[in-house]
Amino acid sequence: MRIFYFKKYLLLSAFIFIPYLLFAQSGSISGKVVDENKQPLPGATVSVIGGTQGAATETNGEFLIKGLKAGKYTLEAKFIGYAPMQSVVTVTSGTAIVNFNLKPDSKNLNEVVVIGYGTQSKREVSGAISTVSSKDFQTGTVTSADQLVQGKVAGLSITTNGSPGSGSTIRIRGGASLNSSNDPLIVIDGVPLSPNGISGAASALSLVNSDDIESVTVLKDAASTAIYGSRASNGVLLITTKKGAKGAAQVNGSTENSIGTLARRIQVLSADQVRAYVAANKPSLSSTLGTANTDWQDQIFQKAFTSNNNVNVSGSVKNMPYRVSVGYLDQNGLLKTDNIKRTSGALRLNPTFFNNSLKVDINANGTYQQSRFANTGAIGAALSFDPTQPVYDPKSPYNGYYESYNTPGLISSGLNPNTPRNPVGLLFDDQNTSQVYRSFGNAVVNYKFPFLKALSASANFGYDVSKGQGVTSIPASAAQAFNSLGNNTPYLQKNQNTTVEYYLNYTNDIKSIKSTINAQAGYGYYNFLNTNYNFQALSANNQPQPNSSAPLYPYSQGEYTIISYYGRLIYTYDEKYTLQGSIRSDNTSKFSPSTRQGIFPAGAFSYRVSDEDFLKDSKTISDLKLRVSYGVTGQQDGIGYYGYLPIYSLTTNDTRYQFGNTYYNGYTPSAYDTSLKWETTNTFNAGIDYGFFHQRLYGSVDFYSRKTKDLLATVPIPSGTNFTNQLTTNVGNSISHGVELNINAIPVKTKNLSWTLNYNIAYNKVSITNLYLVPNPTSVGVQTGGISGGTGNYVQLNALNQTPGTFYLYKQVYGANGKPLEGVFADLNGDGAITAADRYLYHSAAPPVTMGFSTQVNYKKWSLSTVIRANIGNYVYNNVDANLATGGSIINNVGVVNNATTGIYGSGFTGYNYLSDYWVQNASFVRMDNAGLGYNFGNLFNNHINLRAAFNCQNVFVITKYTGLDPEVYSGIDNNTYPRPRTFTVGLNIGLK
Repeated sequence: MRIFYFKKYLLLSAFIFIPYLLFAQSGSISGKVVDENKQPLPGATVSVIGGTQGAATETNGEFLIKGLKAGKYTLEAKFIGYAPMQSVVTVTSGTAIVNFNLKPDSKNLNEVVVIGYGTQSKREVSGAISTVSSKDFQTGTVTSADQLVQGKVAGLSITTNGSPGSGSTIRIRGGASLNSSNDPLIVIDGVPLSPNGISGAASALSLVNSDDIESVTVLKDAASTAIYGSRASNGVLLITTKKGAKGAAQVNGSTENSIGTLARRIQVLSADQVRAYVAANKPSLSSTLGTANTDWQDQIFQKAFTSNNNVNVSGSVKNMPYRVSVGYLDQNGLLKTDNIKRTSGALRLNPTFFNNSLKVDINANGTYQQSRFANTGAIGAALSFDPTQPVYDPKSPYNGYYESYNTPGLISSGLNPNTPRNPVGLLFDDQNTSQVYRSFGNAVVNYKFPFLKALSASANFGYDVSKGQGVTSIPASAAQAFNSLGNNTPYLQKNQNTTVEYYLNYTNDIKSIKSTINAQAGYGYYNFLNTNYNFQALSANNQPQPNSSAPLYPYSQGEYTIISYYGRLIYTYDEKYTLQGSIRSDNTSKFSPSTRQGIFPAGAFSYRVSDEDFLKDSKTISDLKLRVSYGVTGQQDGIGYYGYLPIYSLTTNDTRYQFGNTYYNGYTPSAYDTSLKWETTNTFNAGIDYGFFHQRLYGSVDFYSRKTKDLLATVPIPSGTNFTNQLTTNVGNSISHGVELNINAIPVKTKNLSWTLNYNIAYNKVSITNLYLVPNPTSVGVQTGGISGGTGNYVQLNALNQTPGTFYLYKQVYGANGKPLEGVFADLNGDGAITAADRYLYHSAAPPVTMGFSTQVNYKKWSLSTVIRANIGNYVYNNVDANLATGGSIINNVGVVNNATTGIYGSGFTGYNYLSDYWVQNASFVRMDNAGLGYNFGNLFNNHINLRAAFNCQNVFVITKYTGLDPEVYSGIDNNTYPRPRTFTVGLNIGLK
């Protein structure tokens, strides 16, 4: 199979090279772009003034422009933070050489950053915006776009697990909602993505090839996000993909091959320790033990191989820059049978017409992914299954896997339903496969009016369509299907999302009054359609499962539409004072006509102090800007499509009414609230941008305060007031505040040696200030945080003046030996009895402090880099130990021996104490995400090939007091988390000119 894909890779490369070789011309210009210390500037642009040719410099600062006819040309070199430089060169039949030595231009700070519906000079930005470009992305095996910026932005938290193509929990400045979504709005090249997941894919972002991404911009405050109105309460991620540049064709290919290993594992008792425990505590069960010494974790985990390959060609044909890319990813998971195969392609065209008056940006991306999802239930089973038993049993009717029976060793007595199934059987008897197709893109047309050059009109037509289909197959002979006839049930989902936007933009630099005006007004139409097909549960032989019924409807649809009007004005005076205001009106079909409109205004002001006369010539301060902003954003995600409508649905065939000999389906009403409306967040932000020593040291400090009201939450309601005892409605308020610090430094910058570093730290605190429809002084709050073990056990509470999801448990009492006293808790209310009133609020899963550190050292052709992250003050409920660090896990009441974690020696428990705070542990951590070493071989074979090699290690180490598998659990409840691998990657990048 790998040979087959390798052949396809070679054919694709040949297909790309043939036209490149046919159309290549002999005349060319080469050279190098360096900074004031003769250090190469990779990524600088060199273009022909008045022409279409150009090139970007390689990592060694060198460039090559081909396809030039004989004659005289004026070239211009540009790089962010440096003054542009021009040079005249004459081209004959050979290669002309010209070098550029750029000087810092930190006073101008003309870097262009992406904002909503356009771009803005960095010096004029008034909001809290952070941009991470491709040169600063996380390296190594990165299979999802969000992982590129992990640890790079203050206030941005990205939590992942180790499964292939896994989704991430993304939070910008924490979360304010309770039941509604806390996910940020994600916009790729102007196309807002639907918050709906895609069946058969672990994450929608995992279907975006990270190699195609140029930059990720994080909009954090209301001044930046309010232009998006709806869904902007949680911030916005603007993802910009790569596009072609003017010049001759350039081909780049890369391959990364990695091995993932198990970095950490749960410590359980060995077979001999189990035998000793049983002999000491219940010797009558010793006869049921086997003679094997099976490490079940060794049996289910593997070394995970991943191969990620990409090739792209970019350049221009006359006035049309282009970029075409193809990628192929084959990734195995640490769990055996876990695998994804992803093929992706992207096309971007940027033609211009009518002397650059009409610009068109066409962007299309497509992905096809095949997956087999491992049965993650095998992780928990591997921890608790009896290690004295073998993996296989030749007498077993369950595909040869050893299983536990009602009477130990007696197959005819039937499987014991109260014990775990064989972990290896859970993996290999479960065939959960999927095929996912996804395509997204847009066409943006921009026209500058010839009679008024400052005015332009734009139209954006975007789409995002996907189909996820698959089947879960379990044979009838599998132990996990012993109470059925197996399983062979398909699933199918389709998503169709449409974006249509029209907007006018007026940009004018009025030098006579030292003013710049940037005004915008627009209209947007956004439609999201989700179709889920319904199938009857089938057995392995495709017959209906017992007690199942055919679906009444072949499919169900959910659809909502947002219609928006928006405007923004940015006014800059004397290049020092910038005033910005925006307003957006969103109308969503999720709410009734009387409440569906939301108005979201925002304003911001910035003052560039460093441009004042008393600082203009400073050799110390190169940048100093004060920013302040305030705005309102909205939220309507995370709830149903039609929650304001009184909906009735037919009952299933299993609940029909019988009248005579005829069975009738009834109609069941759903709870609804006609007054549903927008959840809104008011945000204040104050910040300082600073820079010293020609931007050798620069960064920002931000303080923010957010108040969210009309929280969309599901809360208990009095019986009889609606059709259920719980209702999703607008209830409650929350407040959050925080501080963010970002520091960038270039301590060393010489001809052969450079050193850059970034450090960011953020503090965030969220509190609930209202939680009830009406005041309820007798309620302690709304319980949440369901756990595995027992029935109806919840260990977290949403309570007034507390962080959402604060742990709510009994206070454990300890003996003189330091061990917990089983079943003994503190009588906190002093009434002489332990009741629910003695439960108390104890820490939170949300880390109040997050930090990120990254650094890179370049010495000649070598580069060394690392990324380190830390969470401080987060706590985790160790649900694994709560179930398994007790004698009740080994010796149970069904006469079968299981296993336990080594935490049993610390607890000394023989029963279960799920509501003890003993299980809540400090999960603060320091994690080295990435360590990389690279070598640039430079230009080879007469400057036709550029070659770079890299070695990376991901998840290098974790320092933590947490005794579980991984301290980074966003929900705060650790229940058999998929292990995060330690991955070793070797990569090779080849550029052809």
